[in-house]
Amino acid sequence: MNIKIDRGSQISEYEVPFENITLLEALNYIKTKLDATLTYSAGCRSGVCGSCAVRVNGTEQLSCSYKLDDGDSISALKNAPIIRDLVVDREKMLSFNVVAKAWSSDNSKNISISEEKAEVNEIQSDCILCGSCYSACPVYAVNEDFIGPFALTRSWRYVSDAREEDVQQKIESIQTNGIWDCTLCNECVPVCPQGIAPKQDISMLRSRSGILGFMDPNFGGGMDFGGGFDGTPNFGTPSF
Repeated sequence: MNIKIDRGSQISEYEVPFENITLLEALNYIKTKLDATLTYSAGCRSGVCGSCAVRVNGTEQLSCSYKLDDGDSISALKNAPIIRDLVVDREKMLSFNVVAKAWSSDNSKNISISEEKAEVNEIQSDCILCGSCYSACPVYAVNEDFIGPFALTRSWRYVSDAREEDVQQKIESIQTNGIWDCTLCNECVPVCPQGIAPKQDISMLRSRSGILGFMDPNFGGGMDFGGGFDGTPNFGTPSF
């Protein structure tokens, strides 16, 4: 099989004398037998760590899971600085987990929850931080401060947890460059190797924001229910 690899400064073509193999197996063959300079990332080889994510024919894939076809064109993830060849720097993407406060708060309730409540955010816990959703995201492509898909998915994972006490603080952290900036275009959904739907999670976060008094700033800003002299509500900075 013949494959092409976009290495940034050049397109390299390689002939791989095997069939029914994964892209990662092909990359390993090229590295050891044909071109020792080829650089790529890999880890678990089981679709768990996410480090081997690349683009194949313009679509995000995990190298260890994707079955190679003749003529495939391989390139690095988009919307991230390329370190070399197929390796990108994901630090910016990962930093948004901090911005979104995507973790369990120290004062979360130490209680047992039902199996039904645990299943509410079970799939969001499967995120492997591969960065495929950021690579596919058209908003992140033009706004590098957009909190982005997997950070917002992880935010919903904790906001929807029955044990979480700091829901208000987490919701407040994703108002700017967050849930309202997403266009709900759905580009992030089909590329997630874990079957997570960030679009749906962002929609849920918008609903929870509305319940807590926040609203899309494009429609007047957050709510201040203090009211004006005529008794009508004011719209501006949320006050609680």
